[in-house]
Amino acid sequence: MPDGPRPAGTRRWWRRCTPWVFAGPATVLFGFFFAYPLLAGLYQSFTADRDGTTTWVGLAQYRRMLDDPVFWASLRNAGLILLVQVPTMIVLALALAHGLNQSWLRFRATLRIAYFLPAVTTLVAYSVVFRVLLKTDGGMVNQLLGAAGLPEADWLNSPGWARLALIGSITWRWTGYNAVILLAGLQAIGREQYEAAAIDGAGPVTAFTRVILPQLRPVILFCAVTSTIGTLQLFDENYVLTGGGPGDATMTPVLYLYKVGFEQLDFGYAAAIAWAIVVIIGLVSYAQFRLLGKDATR
Repeated sequence: MPDGPRPAGTRRWWRRCTPWVFAGPATVLFGFFFAYPLLAGLYQSFTADRDGTTTWVGLAQYRRMLDDPVFWASLRNAGLILLVQVPTMIVLALALAHGLNQSWLRFRATLRIAYFLPAVTTLVAYSVVFRVLLKTDGGMVNQLLGAAGLPEADWLNSPGWARLALIGSITWRWTGYNAVILLAGLQAIGREQYEAAAIDGAGPVTAFTRVILPQLRPVILFCAVTSTIGTLQLFDENYVLTGGGPGDATMTPVLYLYKVGFEQLDFGYAAAIAWAIVVIIGLVSYAQFRLLGKDATR
């Protein structure tokens, strides 16, 4: 082909195709590892395995879910953890971030790393540590309670204590993570706003609640949504700590999905549970956006 400028039509065609040349590999990987499994799971939720043959059953798996007491118990447990753990964690993270943002605090960088370290530990590793600490016989927590003259607790075998142990372990791991995110939001607020509030006669509490906190709404929204999604997808902690027990006291939807799919080998029903979880997460996240207001997303 002789040298020279390419025809205008060829240049336009190349400009249209160039982005796809670069995005093509990522698109193929996305379709193969995400889109296809997602659609295959949706299809599987409308089927059942009968005598080794996959049969189309329509909405039968979803109707079965409505009459499944264990599934509803798992939703109640997830809702309880969500209502107690997420607000508690965000309040603690906000207080911790505010403390770490003080200019007079020494070793701030070291403290930030120390509080963030629990989020780096693997889920199974820290769950095993908490299981050892909370053992009824010989666990360090009960030993400390006994040394202080306080009654010991059956942390992992009593429904109420098991839920409290699960909530405490999750809060320990994720408070520092959310505190670092909130700290970034606090540092984005100029010091002049603190000074202007002080000049207007606002005390530290008033300045924080009336000036600083409204500007943190987008960051708080992010922490609330991501924490909610994580809570509704809870699996590792309760699987290692309690196995969903005692009874179904710490059973969560994802743990129940695992038991149905990989212990009972009922993959059609497990796929239906998975899609129910997706819908629930979407609805709860939408409700949080509506609750915190449109200004938080601007």
